[in-house]
Amino acid sequence: MLILKIFRADEWATLEREGETLGAPIDLEDGYIHFSTPAQAGVTASKYFADVDGLMLVACEADDMGAALKWEPSRGGDLFPHLYRPMTMADVLWAKPLPIVDGVHQFPKDAQ
Repeated sequence: MLILKIFRADEWATLEREGETLGAPIDLEDGYIHFSTPAQAGVTASKYFADVDGLMLVACEADDMGAALKWEPSRGGDLFPHLYRPMTMADVLWAKPLPIVDGVHQFPKDAQ
């Protein structure tokens, strides 16, 4: 199953440069890396990244992340994927810009 992570430009640059990341400040605070399913990602983008330009949408295969990926209830009781280990470049299937058009993030077709 495809899961998605939204990175700010500096966070993505860190992952590319260092080969791994513990995530964004909210991930560090919570102790795991937050992901969304394709169905959840739009709300995640509007709730946490409204008006943030220069985002990168990163796709990973949930089945390849092993036991460190847990599905836990969050927003509205929905189960969200949370990664309890560093995310590595080896986890990344693809990364694409997540532009804003008329105030709405434009997700690529293969992220839906």
